[in-house]
Amino acid sequence: MTAAAELATRVGVSAACSALGVARPSFYRRSPNPPSTPISRRRPPLALSEAEEQRVIDVLHSERFVDQAPAEIYATLLDDEVYHCSARTMYRVLERHDELHERRRQLVRPAAVKPELLATAPNQVWSWDITKLLGPAKWTYFYLYVLLDIFSRYVVGWLIAEHESAALARRLIAQSCAQQGIARGQLTVHSDRGPSMTSKLVAQLLADLGITKTHSRPYTSNDNPFSEALFKTTKYRPEFPEHFGSLPAALAFGRLFFPWYNTEHRHSGIGFLTPEMVHYGQSAAVLQARSATLAHAFEVHPERFKGRRPQPPRLLPAVWINPPPAPSRALADKSDLTGSSQSNDREAAQGTGTVENGSVSALASSSSAVH
Repeated sequence: MTAAAELATRVGVSAACSALGVARPSFYRRSPNPPSTPISRRRPPLALSEAEEQRVIDVLHSERFVDQAPAEIYATLLDDEVYHCSARTMYRVLERHDELHERRRQLVRPAAVKPELLATAPNQVWSWDITKLLGPAKWTYFYLYVLLDIFSRYVVGWLIAEHESAALARRLIAQSCAQQGIARGQLTVHSDRGPSMTSKLVAQLLADLGITKTHSRPYTSNDNPFSEALFKTTKYRPEFPEHFGSLPAALAFGRLFFPWYNTEHRHSGIGFLTPEMVHYGQSAAVLQARSATLAHAFEVHPERFKGRRPQPPRLLPAVWINPPPAPSRALADKSDLTGSSQSNDREAAQGTGTVENGSVSALASSSSAVH
């Protein structure tokens, strides 16, 4: 390669490589890079002189303009009948002096904390939200409030009203907690940052009940995924209408949908069990029965399973909103969560939030019903 380099200085790289049988890419790859020479650019004839540029720097550094953007400084100077240069030239001057950054004084708000919520059993974390249901006329809506246990996906309470109200949300949460027998310090209630969710009425109720409340980050729907998924399931049901003709019609749909969702819907997120099975500690028996059925099928026709014993879909031991750090997750996975501490009595399920507690009651100028 040294010979090729010496020959290239006399006959050129192409001829030297051809004569010596050296590939030109190899020649260039193995040759040391020549030192780069800085390119001297000719000073533009219309550029500011050194004195003019210094005058612009002094203006930009002045107490009056030190925290303003060049475009704003340019407009202000024009109002004072002063012209030094264009706004773009001011940006060039700042760039040459390594001062091209945010100049304005702005309030710096702390970054919103990402909620990290972990549930390893029912009635540890509830998620709640409000969605609109189209009413009989344009721009008219009914409001569906839903409280959901994120571990079991069980709807512990729901309500439909003609308006969004913190008082209604307060009543729904209070009645649902009473029905589920929530103790102080047991529950965390998570929601987005809607007006009802952040209201003082709801905050005072949760404080009185010893319930921790958390909120999603602003404009981050991912922080409340379980409620959003439930609303999609609700609105994609074939019996869900394009609009509801009246509040009783909306309530009639809810009285059909939520019992189906809690007691019949096999949810993919909980091993295709129903929310009721998980919420009331029936999951272990159901999974054991499924395993026995699959074991019998394997004994009868093992060839159909390629010699591997089939297993039913398993129930995850922990559910989270925004997974916590790996060590915390590992601790959660060690817990035995095939059942729950709730009663297995089926009669207890019939006293839950899916059963209507009373008739439609008037609040202010609208009607609602808590379920």
